[in-house]
Amino acid sequence: MAAGSKQTSGHIDDLIRAFEHRDGLRATDVANELVTEGSTEAVLNAAADHAPANSIAMNVLVETLDAAGIVHRFAGAMLLDRASVDDVAQDSLISIVESINSFSGDSKFTSWVHTIVQRRVVDYLRRQRESTPLNEEESPTTRMSSMIAARTTVRDALAKLPELYRVPVVLRDIEGLPYGEIARRMERSQGTVKSQISRGRAIIADMLKNRDSGTDNER
Repeated sequence: MAAGSKQTSGHIDDLIRAFEHRDGLRATDVANELVTEGSTEAVLNAAADHAPANSIAMNVLVETLDAAGIVHRFAGAMLLDRASVDDVAQDSLISIVESINSFSGDSKFTSWVHTIVQRRVVDYLRRQRESTPLNEEESPTTRMSSMIAARTTVRDALAKLPELYRVPVVLRDIEGLPYGEIARRMERSQGTVKSQISRGRAIIADMLKNRDSGTDNER
């Protein structure tokens, strides 16, 4: 085995141990190191394997997808409008979290993600067609309700977040601001902002994962 492959394998083992020990900071550091080495797919595959039962792994999964721009890139290849891409990307991330149990590991994680994004694009375009007024009886309020229905669940989860996490998560994931701008607005260091966003996403992931079972892991 080549030296680079051995190093990557060792880092993946470190990442998995961090998941098992519930060491979020270590998991994030190792994941970032692997991504820098060009092993983003390996990080995603490892995180996806553990995410169904491990909030740290789920956090690394979502953070890595977001940082790499994978979901936005897939959506952007199928849609032209930036606002539409952002909507589909958000819906896709929610679907990934909610259906992570269905990832079997038989294929690359990004291939599975691409399939989900394709489905969300189809759903989005269908909602757009359905919201197009066929007569004057369809009010703007009705059309808007149709468009936001798919995002109700995540917004409910956001509302339950402590303000410490909710504000930076909204600025990043809803308004799409870069970390530096969020840090400037909130007068916090960029590292603190990233940590709070990661924590907030992990809490939301737990909420969405346990929504159907009626449990609430809000911390």
